[in-house]
Amino acid sequence: MTDVHRLRVLRAVAEHGSFNRAAAALRLTPSAVSQHVAALERSLGAQVVVRSTRGVTLTRSGRIMVGAAEAVAAELEHARREVDRIGTGRSRLTVATFTSGGRLLLPGALAKLSAARPGMELHVRECEPADSLPLLRQGAVDLALAYHFDGPLPGGAGRGVRWTPLLEDPLHLVLPQAHPLAGRDALDLAELADEAWVLGCLTTEAYLRRHAAQAGFELRLRGTTTDYFFARSLVAAGVGVSLVPSVALAPVVEGVRTVPVRAPAPTRHIGVATLGRRQDHPETALLLDALEEQASGALKTVAPVLGDRVG
Repeated sequence: MTDVHRLRVLRAVAEHGSFNRAAAALRLTPSAVSQHVAALERSLGAQVVVRSTRGVTLTRSGRIMVGAAEAVAAELEHARREVDRIGTGRSRLTVATFTSGGRLLLPGALAKLSAARPGMELHVRECEPADSLPLLRQGAVDLALAYHFDGPLPGGAGRGVRWTPLLEDPLHLVLPQAHPLAGRDALDLAELADEAWVLGCLTTEAYLRRHAAQAGFELRLRGTTTDYFFARSLVAAGVGVSLVPSVALAPVVEGVRTVPVRAPAPTRHIGVATLGRRQDHPETALLLDALEEQASGALKTVAPVLGDRVG
């Protein structure tokens, strides 16, 4: 039988990339960490890490065992919460969300859940999908409102994670009101090749650079922010232009115009990530239903910004 503590040690080694950093996180000595990993390898009859002067990397067997370690940690956390619920008679739900989607979708959904479960203890954690999906796998959150672009879910989310799509969220160009192209019905990114750009989310930089390269130009950044409202305010001030998701276009910022991108338009795919059978938990299922209801009419809230382009 595999020792759960050894799995925990391996998971820390994988997270921190070295025995020394894992030891510091676990409050153990590097020697103790090395001994636990060696004992795990003996019990498995397989090597789980490759040691080098540059740190530690996982073998294929090691990656399998780290996945198992995350599943075990999540189940233990879930069991602890269930025991706590039995003892206190109160359910608890922890939700992770990214900022713009959470602002648009979560308040109404949580209000419905609170009305249906008035004694429930709700916790909300704001974080990007690259952080929230690992937290989901670890059992630290029960549900993650997240997004991805045209690639897979971030953070290696595939292991045991169930994805429920909610909303297609196309990105729009935001230009200063006096910009020569601000009155156009739609634009190609290539038409803005000479512009300076402002980012409203640091995680979108690689995605925007890739689309710029496909359009034949290199991105020139003049502003980086973690808030789309601030990014649009910088556009209004003449710092540059920006690319902003539909759900982040409200409230209105004076002095800017919003223009769609011609197909193929960059798009965020918003959805809910749950961990396997946890989606069937009554409170999680209720919140998921409420989020789907909120998403069905979500883009109508940005209609004043997009004019006739939102139905």
